[in-house]
Amino acid sequence: MSDHIDQLFEFLRFPSVSTASEHAGDVRSCAEFLVKKLDSMGLNSQLHETAGHPIVSARNEHKEGRPTVMIYGHYDVQPVDPIELWESPPFEPEIRDGIIWGRGATDNKGQMFAHVLGVEKLLKEEGELPVNLIFVFEGEEEIGSTHLGPFLEANKEEFACDVIAVSDTGMVAEGVPTMGYGLRGIIAAEITVKGPRADLHSGVYGGAVANAATAVAQLVASLHDKEGVIQVEGFYDNVKPLEQWERDMWAEIPGMSDADLLEVSGSSAPFGEKGYSNAERLWARPTAEINGIWGGYQGEGSKTVLPAEAFAKITCRLVPNQEPHEILEKLKAHLEKHCPEGVSVEVEDGHGGKPYFADPHSRYGKAAQAALKSAFGDEPVLIREGGSIPIIQDFKEILGVDTLLLGLALPDCRIHAPNENFPVANFEAGIRLSGELLKQIASV
Repeated sequence: MSDHIDQLFEFLRFPSVSTASEHAGDVRSCAEFLVKKLDSMGLNSQLHETAGHPIVSARNEHKEGRPTVMIYGHYDVQPVDPIELWESPPFEPEIRDGIIWGRGATDNKGQMFAHVLGVEKLLKEEGELPVNLIFVFEGEEEIGSTHLGPFLEANKEEFACDVIAVSDTGMVAEGVPTMGYGLRGIIAAEITVKGPRADLHSGVYGGAVANAATAVAQLVASLHDKEGVIQVEGFYDNVKPLEQWERDMWAEIPGMSDADLLEVSGSSAPFGEKGYSNAERLWARPTAEINGIWGGYQGEGSKTVLPAEAFAKITCRLVPNQEPHEILEKLKAHLEKHCPEGVSVEVEDGHGGKPYFADPHSRYGKAAQAALKSAFGDEPVLIREGGSIPIIQDFKEILGVDTLLLGLALPDCRIHAPNENFPVANFEAGIRLSGELLKQIASV
């Protein structure tokens, strides 16, 4: 494993933060690293230019009569702020207690690179692959996969395949192999509340002029009742009840008790819609979440002002049958309806993506479960994912195929947060999984 770890560490050292323009060169260098690695394996790799960050693809020699498998991943990563909370430098990966620490260790460099190394291992052992393979790695997943969809639309024939495999999701608990068959969709928005034309003295004007910071807090609070039920009119209109087989199956899945949730999250008490389990709330119910709220004076000590402006960032996670555009319009209508007097509200659209759902009992789904069992030595559990990967539904609509979600991340891997981490054991299992997956798919 030492050589595999060395290669992964080289990959992790690229600060490929896609959202930050100052890291554009690092993102490109990371893509070029992948091209060089894939070429060294004997694959035909290409770096495809886009109006944003490059897309990397690679393939073996395709032969008639074999299924074509696409393996997708992303080499871009989230920003590292707040940097002071990292216990080790985010782009200087290290191993402590059998765990790899560093930005991208789980999301998604560690998971996707396990597939690369698994394919390399199979090529060395067998001389060739049992399937036609296409790797597709993008550098914009963390900013909404802006250019991958149009790229695939323009190159449908070249990237036609029978099934897609992705390891960018999670396991329910350590040692429990997990296959996802659904993802929540997402919409994002930023709201700006405007009051007076400039900050005002809170003693001279307080009580007579609306406070933008107070108003933004009122707007944010209006989104839910005290039990967490979303109050946006029509928000739940198209949400279908859960199938009983799913509720029964999820009731048996480990790692989803209140105690498990509180231990992983560090929260003091569970919270959410009544009548639903933690698994159901996380995987099959929609949400409206405040990701940031600010306004007014932020420095040391006090500054007695009425802020002229205040802001909030909102994302909604969506479930099957909810259309992102429709939910965004309903959210805007709610904010306008509940805007307090004396201020105005503006809503800036952010990125979005549709929810995804597939039959976990399809022939390729069963092949993936067999591969997971072989890699981890235990029966896999079947879940929907609470997170969003918008490009997955695009794959289905553009290429007409389903995606196997084969997560390797643990609940406490801290993706998108300081001290992101990935167990070495899961990295090793991912390498085994990649080869087994291709063998299983070739046999169905």
